[in-house]
Amino acid sequence: MTTSPELAVRLARAAFNRALALRDLAAIGPILAPEAILITGTDSAVLSDRKAQLIAWKREFAAPAPSVYTRLPETITVSPVEPIALEQGTWTAISASGDQTLARGVYSAKWRQTGSDWVIEGEIYLTLG
Repeated sequence: MTTSPELAVRLARAAFNRALALRDLAAIGPILAPEAILITGTDSAVLSDRKAQLIAWKREFAAPAPSVYTRLPETITVSPVEPIALEQGTWTAISASGDQTLARGVYSAKWRQTGSDWVIEGEIYLTLG
């Protein structure tokens, strides 16, 4: 059975969310393209590649009370001409205890199929609260 590109991106996003919740850097790395770019929601900081993102996540995971980030895809648009897709959805950051929403917003992520895997090439976030 072949997985559709939309389902493959959704499954990769679910794996990324699990890795964030478990603070699993080894699981995050393969989901990011080597040159993956992330633009944060509040201060528009640019993390320019996989290594920079993993350093940022390592720092976040080491915080005394790290936030738990979750991205919830609403739409996945798959290109009919290239092995790429655009994911759009909402994100939240909750306290480690799970009892408080610390921030929330919307995001877009560009994915590319490499072999049988889908990897994130870029993400941009907007903080709404």
